[in-house]
Amino acid sequence: MKKDRMKKTALLLCAVLTLGLFSACGQEENGKVNTIEENNSSTLPDDKSDITENDAENDTVNNIITGTVKEEPTLKKSSDDGKMRDGLTALEVAELMGGGINLGNTMEATAGRESAGVGADPSVYETGWGQPVTTQKMIDGMKAAGFDTIRIPVGWTSGMHVEEKNYDIDAKFMARVTEIVDYARNAGMYAIINDHWDNGWWGMFGSDSEETRNEAMKLYTSMWKQIAENFKDYSDYLIFESANEELGARFDENSIFCSDSETTALSTDEKFRLCNEVNQAFVDTVRATGGNNENRFLLIAGFGTDINNTLDDRFKMPLDKAEKKLLVSVHYYDPSGYCIFGSIDSWGAKTEYTNMNNALAKMAAYTEKGVGVVIGEYGVLMTDGKTLREGAKEYTTNFLNNCDVYGFVPVLWDCNNLYNRQEASIIDADMATLYLNHSAASQALIGNDYVSMAQKEMQTAYDNAPDPFVLPDDKAIAWLMYSSSDWNVSYSVGDTYTPESKTAGVVATDVYVTGDGEYTVGLDFTGTAAGYANSVVFSAVGIDNGEKLFPGCLMTISEIVINGEKYNYNKLPYCTSDDMNCTRINLYNEWISKMSEVQDIRTPMGRATYASPTILDPSALGQVKTIYVTFKLKIK
Repeated sequence: MKKDRMKKTALLLCAVLTLGLFSACGQEENGKVNTIEENNSSTLPDDKSDITENDAENDTVNNIITGTVKEEPTLKKSSDDGKMRDGLTALEVAELMGGGINLGNTMEATAGRESAGVGADPSVYETGWGQPVTTQKMIDGMKAAGFDTIRIPVGWTSGMHVEEKNYDIDAKFMARVTEIVDYARNAGMYAIINDHWDNGWWGMFGSDSEETRNEAMKLYTSMWKQIAENFKDYSDYLIFESANEELGARFDENSIFCSDSETTALSTDEKFRLCNEVNQAFVDTVRATGGNNENRFLLIAGFGTDINNTLDDRFKMPLDKAEKKLLVSVHYYDPSGYCIFGSIDSWGAKTEYTNMNNALAKMAAYTEKGVGVVIGEYGVLMTDGKTLREGAKEYTTNFLNNCDVYGFVPVLWDCNNLYNRQEASIIDADMATLYLNHSAASQALIGNDYVSMAQKEMQTAYDNAPDPFVLPDDKAIAWLMYSSSDWNVSYSVGDTYTPESKTAGVVATDVYVTGDGEYTVGLDFTGTAAGYANSVVFSAVGIDNGEKLFPGCLMTISEIVINGEKYNYNKLPYCTSDDMNCTRINLYNEWISKMSEVQDIRTPMGRATYASPTILDPSALGQVKTIYVTFKLKIK
């Protein structure tokens, strides 16, 4: 059965290239993976025996919505038995892991360390970011809601005297993490534990000081040796994850352990090299502890957990003496203006479906190589912490369908919002039904048909989505990309012109570009809820199809007018293209740390000297009600 599904995957990947939609990787049938049974090497336990009939499923939905999960749950209580399933591969365990949820802002909270110091009662850290103390009932409710996996982010330095170069983890802190893992195992869930943001100690890797860089690796390997030793007798339902978003991307981030005077700006190549080195150290350290850790499934954090960077040739999966036991972790919050920051009000246009489908399709490159894929975080910001945003159900449905088709493990980021921990309930009835329908138990009841059902649902959603603006190949259009400093206001950020991707109330002045000449683009924010954009975190003038129609052209700024007044700047803007289609000038792009890494820089003088990606000064902008940029285009 597994081999048949892999053949389907290869065929459907061809469809991805043509339709930008989906491929297939399947899941279990009746709670078991047939290839293992056929090989007589192992029989997998039925993890989903709690929901076996439609009426039981309906009762569960009602319980989740109303928060009537009993204090003594009907789920069978069982401690971890320490068993390792022979022959189980990373792809197969990904099927069994179903969907998951994060215990967000809990054991990775760091506020307690600052106020109470190392060694305080673990509840001080656990509640430091406003979350309740975790209970068995909360975790049982997650399982009943259809989540088969829980990711437990941890900030281990809350239990370490890092400043004194003492990396021993406080026994009480370790015991509390262990207790929460036991809650998950008692509920019959897979558990993932990692090292999360963790006070930003990762910046030590980017220190100017060789001693600090060496201490960073000592801290990391000491941490994982202790964690691995503590959990070495746990079954393969417990998975270790090497890091979080900080791996690679934030090696030069300042923290309480590494100040401005110590950190340096690493090149991207250096970050990739260090990322690979840390992941290899993770695997080697865990494996060396022996016991069940010799064959435990290990989740390798991708570079910044970003899909594109994790698919970059510079990112390498670590070598592992255990066979087929590695999974890779990435996160998906696209578009960020909709998922995280709230500057985009709705989701659901055809281009948005296509963007999601195409992005997730790329990760099939890992499953084809036998590496399981975990989407360790995803989710859509709720408007007031408790209300779904327009299109959130459609977004989540399409995302989960993608994961079903490819065999990925989706793990919802949640901080007591969609899932109310005190009530052990999902607060929205439609979302409660959605998660139950995508649980491993429901899929086991459906059998192989759930993959084709997901494909059909994706196609129908795409067909019914509203048509977006489509720029003809023979036309070029210029616009002003913008995101406010608080991320609450934005307009069409990215190399593709998407006028529907905006904050409600924004009025844009976009212009077709026909050749040499002077053009003006701009934005009026007075119609937004706030009536202005709060300063800027990113802005650029772009010409979609600029490189296609005017290859090698030069854009120069004539004038910037903000709130009706001419804006004076003393830095040299430059023209470039990131994707060889959109021509652009960055007005404020702080993510370009080194001009030497920009491959294509065009200026009137023909050289990069004095060129800058930060023409605007955010500290002086304040409230931006209107902004207009006039530029000249010179074609070769």
